[in-house]
Amino acid sequence: MADIWSGVKTTRDEAALATLAAEARRDLERLCVPAANWVPPRAGPDARPMLDVLVVGGGLCGQTVAFALMRDGIRNIRVIDRAERGAEGPWGTYARMQILRSPKHLTGPDLGVPSLTFRAWFEAQHGADGWQRLHKPGRLDWRDYLLFVRDCAGLAVENGVEVRALESGPNGVRAVLRSDGRDEIAFARHVVLATGRDGAGGPRQPSFPGLASEARGRVFHSSDAIDVAAFAGRHIAVLGAGASAFDCAAEALEAGARVTLAVRRPHLPQVNKPKWMSFPGFMKGFYALDDATRWDFFTYAFAEQVPPPWESVQRCDAHAGFDIRFGVSWRDVVPDETGVTVVTPEGTERYDAVILGTGFDVDILARPELAPLAGEVLLWRDRVSAGEAEAHPECARFPYLGPGFELIARAAGNGQSLARLHLFNWGVTLSHAALAGDIPGLRTGVERLSQALCTRLLADDIATHRAALQALDDPELKPTRWYVER
Repeated sequence: MADIWSGVKTTRDEAALATLAAEARRDLERLCVPAANWVPPRAGPDARPMLDVLVVGGGLCGQTVAFALMRDGIRNIRVIDRAERGAEGPWGTYARMQILRSPKHLTGPDLGVPSLTFRAWFEAQHGADGWQRLHKPGRLDWRDYLLFVRDCAGLAVENGVEVRALESGPNGVRAVLRSDGRDEIAFARHVVLATGRDGAGGPRQPSFPGLASEARGRVFHSSDAIDVAAFAGRHIAVLGAGASAFDCAAEALEAGARVTLAVRRPHLPQVNKPKWMSFPGFMKGFYALDDATRWDFFTYAFAEQVPPPWESVQRCDAHAGFDIRFGVSWRDVVPDETGVTVVTPEGTERYDAVILGTGFDVDILARPELAPLAGEVLLWRDRVSAGEAEAHPECARFPYLGPGFELIARAAGNGQSLARLHLFNWGVTLSHAALAGDIPGLRTGVERLSQALCTRLLADDIATHRAALQALDDPELKPTRWYVER
């Protein structure tokens, strides 16, 4: 096998990429992508044209949603992202793995256009031999590939724009957007929240009493911006057994730190159960299963937990300063000006810094833009027994979504309003499987979402379409002798 880190960050062949981009644009033109807009215009409450779809998030999911909508002739859209170009999603920011978890052959962002696949992008620069030697895509390669797809498909992402509040009504959604310190009001018929892992809740922060301290500069979450260069010669503790914990540990080790990884379990999880779920039948058919079956699959899979990738484990094991302590329970984390005290049942330990590799929680109503809907949105805890909800609290907090990823109201009367808000992040998993967040299910997810939006937009304007059908006067037979004046 080739060096497993060979895909970390390859060189760029700009001439080869320009040639491939020209080929991809020709392919899109042959496929008539983007399709002509078919949605009749509507004015919003401010008398300005209303967006048909506002996509919040311009990363992997957001840009692929936009691609699918444009392909299907929904052109009056807007895609926003609070980050700068290249920093959308985790790839260029808090993701610290050197290579992706996913196999190199997976597709999704290309929507079936061969010249827009990652393989085409990589082979254009490194040839078929380079592709054969590649183990998995490099994280930064993947980021640059996504930008390549975005530019070839003509997907405009407005960077530096953040959604502050959403107010959904029967005829559309009022969105408060902020950029350059100023607020703007935008009206859209539908809003898609393609907001990534943290968009389904936020970083999972253990409730250690000592973290109320003001001296927080020595305690980090794995999603924080961390200056690992400052860890050289230091002793760092990392809490967690998942991929993000190991990747943070690896970065600290590579910076010259000594790292102790604390794990509550007696050993690492060994089998990646969710990986089994990535075949097309499961991705396409899971939503149609009954509630009890869907609940059973994911409560089981989540309880089993996911092991860290073997590449991440070997990356840490390559350093003599790496140690794992199993069966360790932290009761408190107390930072001060000189370090961090970790309190365990056996006593206290001192470290120079602590990283919480505890992942992301699921609680969409904790998101500020959705907080006003607390108590109105149907969650999975409303669909299972109280005992099941108590036994699986995280699963119980997942939203219970409709067939188009739309939010559903707990009580009658608000359903039409909430149905204009579509979640397309990790929060879809209990209802639809991992179609928004993991690469294997991405294409299935965006095509289902685009079809649902086509259905809704067509139905909303069906009277206008009926009138347009009746008004059509296309004299097809005029060039022949059988033409009859109407």
